[in-house]
Parts: sequence; structure tokens; C-alpha cells
Amino acid sequence: MMEKWEIDINCDVGEGLGNEAKLFPYISSCNLACGAHAGNDETMMDVIKLALAHHVHIGAHPSYPDRENFGRKSIEMSPEAFKDSILSQIAKLDTMLTEHNVSLSHIKAHGALYNDLAKDRHLAKRYLEILHPYKKRTSLFVPYGSVLAEEAERLNFHRTYEAFGDRNYNDDLSLVSRTSELALLTDPRVVFEHLILMIRKSTVKTITGRLIPIVANTYCIHGDTSSAYEILMYLSEEFPKHNIHLKK
Repeated sequence: MMEKWEIDINCDVGEGLGNEAKLFPYISSCNLACGAHAGNDETMMDVIKLALAHHVHIGAHPSYPDRENFGRKSIEMSPEAFKDSILSQIAKLDTMLTEHNVSLSHIKAHGALYNDLAKDRHLAKRYLEILHPYKKRTSLFVPYGSVLAEEAERLNFHRTYEAFGDRNYNDDLSLVSRTSELALLTDPRVVFEHLILMIRKSTVKTITGRLIPIVANTYCIHGDTSSAYEILMYLSEEFPKHNIHLKK
């Protein structure tokens, strides 16, 4: 009998595309922009209502405060300003969720902050110190093998290892830079093959063709990937054929 897998698929949402209603039937978790790189109170509330209607877990998606560059540029911030920014973003969403009697599912950093936290141990330690109030009540989405994952484990944070279905990887498990034309995977069939290897073999094929071990508990399809809807539709059709099912 073929082994059965239940997986979590997440999307970054509330970023101005307005495609959440199309995506939510095919995912189980979402990462909601909290106003720093995109979104506002109105978009956050709209997405919360949609997520609840589709039984999608809701997490905070804090970013460097940089709407101009969509949070995809590293920013030097004072410790105080960084702390205030991160906490205010998460608290805003947390308050909205409380009004709906819903708990914050997880926290996942966005864009340049996500990439910086993966390799900058000093920043990762500062970030985790900031998130201490949420330590016992939510999970952190972290990239496997990153310094953020190491520090979160050391401090006993609950961790959910994340991998990306629509992004290419370097040999060190970092994501290929978005400045490269090879960064994104947009063909649904290619994304499927990329994911099936990670899910069933705990391995990712890197940009150089190497097979590198990787561990993941959730898989991201970016909501702003041009073919996100087509990808999710294709996965929903193909995964059951391989006994892979969405964990709702």
C-alpha cells in the first residue's frame, strides 16, 4: 500500500492582489501581511473572514517596514525601532483575530527579513527575543538548516519547517535570489515535481542539480506568483493520485 502523506500548504496573502478567494479552497494556512510591506486594517479583516470561511489557519507575516520595495530590501534599524515594528504588526493581527475568537496560528517573516533571519545569527536572536511573548502560544515558520531554526530550537520555540514549492534553491538551502531569472518556478508541473521530491524523499533538487536533504512541515506557494492559482489547482488534482492530501 502506498504511504499516505498529509501536508500543509501555505500562501502569503493580503498583499494587494485580491486573489485570496480563489486560493483559499486549495491551501490550509496563510501568512497575512500586517501593514509593513503591504496591507491595511481593511484588507486584513477581509482576509480573516475569507480564511475562517475556508478553515484556513491564519498566521502573521511581519516584514521590514518598506512598502516601496514590498519588504524585499534589507533595512538597517535600531533595536528599538525593529522591536516596535515587529510587535506592532503582530499585535494588530492578534487583536483582530481575538475579536473573532480565533488564535494566531503561526508567525512567518516576509521577504528580505525572512532571508536575513536565515543567515544572520545576531538578528535571529534579536527577533526571537522580541517574539518571546508568543513563544508558548504559536509556532514559527522557519527554513530548515537556517540559523533562525537553530536558535529557535535552542530557545525551545515551537518550529514549523518551511519549504518553497515555487522557488529554486541554492546548494546551501538558501533561496535563489529574485534578481535571477531562475528564482521562480511558475509551471505547475515543475512545481509538482519539485514538491513531490521534498514530500516523499525529504530532498530538494538545487539549481546546480544536486540533491540536498531538507525537512519541511509546510510548503509555500507565494500568493503573488503569477500562476499561483493554476499551480494550486494542479496540485489539488495530482497530489491525491500519489496519496498526498491537504491537512485542513
